[in-house]
Amino acid sequence: MPTGTDASNWETHLSSLHAPCRQKAIDFFIIQAENNKHECPPATQPGNLHAHTFYSFNCYGYSPTHFALLARRAGMEVAGIVDFDVLDGLMEFHEAGNRLNLRTVVSLETRVMVSSFARRVINSPGEPAIAYHMAAGFTRLPDDIVSRSFLQRLSEQAAQRNREVINRVNHVLKPALIHYEADVLPLTPNQNATERHICQAFARKAAKVIDPEYLAKFWVDKLGSAIAAEDLPESPTLLNRLRARTMKQGGPGYVPPRPESFPSIDDFNQFALACGALPTLAWLDGFSDGESDMDAWLAASGACILNIIPDRNFTPGQPDRKLEKLREVMAWARAMELPVIAGTEMNSYGQKFVDDFAAEELKPFVPVFQEGARIVYAHTVLQRAGGFGYLGHWADRHFPVRADRNAFFAALGAHCEPSREIKLAGITEQTSPDELLRRIDASCVPSIGTF
Repeated sequence: MPTGTDASNWETHLSSLHAPCRQKAIDFFIIQAENNKHECPPATQPGNLHAHTFYSFNCYGYSPTHFALLARRAGMEVAGIVDFDVLDGLMEFHEAGNRLNLRTVVSLETRVMVSSFARRVINSPGEPAIAYHMAAGFTRLPDDIVSRSFLQRLSEQAAQRNREVINRVNHVLKPALIHYEADVLPLTPNQNATERHICQAFARKAAKVIDPEYLAKFWVDKLGSAIAAEDLPESPTLLNRLRARTMKQGGPGYVPPRPESFPSIDDFNQFALACGALPTLAWLDGFSDGESDMDAWLAASGACILNIIPDRNFTPGQPDRKLEKLREVMAWARAMELPVIAGTEMNSYGQKFVDDFAAEELKPFVPVFQEGARIVYAHTVLQRAGGFGYLGHWADRHFPVRADRNAFFAALGAHCEPSREIKLAGITEQTSPDELLRRIDASCVPSIGTF
């Protein structure tokens, strides 16, 4: 750990693979804030609710703690992380949010089998019946044996797929052979590897075992296209090309989905609800057969929230079919009274830290994204404080009309923040919505203004 007071030195440790280093680094910034050493804008900007952390590959290496600090500095009103197959960042992110007075949301993403769409491609290109699916608003790790076993199974299935990918690609990339435990897992903070970690491991092994003079030719021979000198030994261009040519459909490392490869969408939703989270539909672009029938897909998904990655669904200054589809799904969501959350993934090099919400194409949707973020944050708050939220008996009793439910949760999310959550201590399912709002409105705890 650095011993000086230079913030840039400390910031590098916010994404250390060692949790104690991350804790010491955030402690430093909290002290700096208390001494008014770092200014921060008010928390009024639309946030990123779909940021992957280093628990499932972040292209900048951000830990949950590091992303939380950067989100607070950026003035995000709500920030959210989502990782594949794990909830390893859950407690860390919420804790960092509490200390920074940052509204936080935690989601989980995986791939699922959708039997009712057996012949239809949904949002996993070229793979009928397979869907990327999410749950948003986790506040705790599973506390029952069934849910714990389900989460463990997600991790085990991912590891098995990774090993199979490596075995297949090893045959193609000889002599740059890698081993899962020795070469891939050390790149992760808690052994949750992804294809992108595998690509890093292959690039590093090639740089180690191939003479530098012949490294470019090695990759040309293996990937079938020219590799510029500046892309060696592991540039984003090389890693993306390696993944596309060897691990995606048509590549030698592609593992076709099997029924036992992924959980059913119903089992995943049951797990999410048991953990107090909200099943969330992950929208790709609207061009597939499955996404062309959003009513049927919503019914099959069991979702009550819609997640969108805006950045990949429009070209600035160019009205095109992508933007047309984005407008269509946003209009559909409004008609369905379906809250929408948005964000950039940051699990591929070049993706933004936060969407360009000032772009003319996105401006009309900003209030919708902001409302959705507030709704899921309010659900998170009530789950933490009282064990109830957007779904369930309490919400059904007080808000049988979806529009009224959305309006209440958006209002609660707008007025609450971590420093005010103490005002909700002791609430139960007998507490009325009016009482909840009165408690929050009556609390005049100032927002922390420096970080």
